[in-house]
Amino acid sequence: MKVAITVWDEKISPVFDSAHKLLIADIKNEKIKKMSYQSFNPQFEARLTEDLSHFGIEVLICGAISEIHSTLIEACAIKLIPFIGGNVNQVLEAYAKGNPLGPSFLMPGCREDDSMV
Repeated sequence: MKVAITVWDEKISPVFDSAHKLLIADIKNEKIKKMSYQSFNPQFEARLTEDLSHFGIEVLICGAISEIHSTLIEACAIKLIPFIGGNVNQVLEAYAKGNPLGPSFLMPGCREDDSMV
């Protein structure tokens, strides 16, 4: 399974709409097999879904996200897990092991029902 996380420094980018880097990880049998970084620009909505599909993304983990972007992503059959914050490696490791990402990784002020954890 290919999982993408929006990245800013070593943390999840707080706002998807202004993110410019994705960490893409291949996960098999609860282990991270391969990781790479890809540049992308969510400002170009027409290319967003094309880029995510090209990268083979099945799950996208991000911070806050606008309704237009979340609708586009979900229309591509990509599982969206929004309103997540924290250290990218810790979030990725938890997700790979099948651990729930909420409430410990939820952004401040968010509830579990705000996210699709």
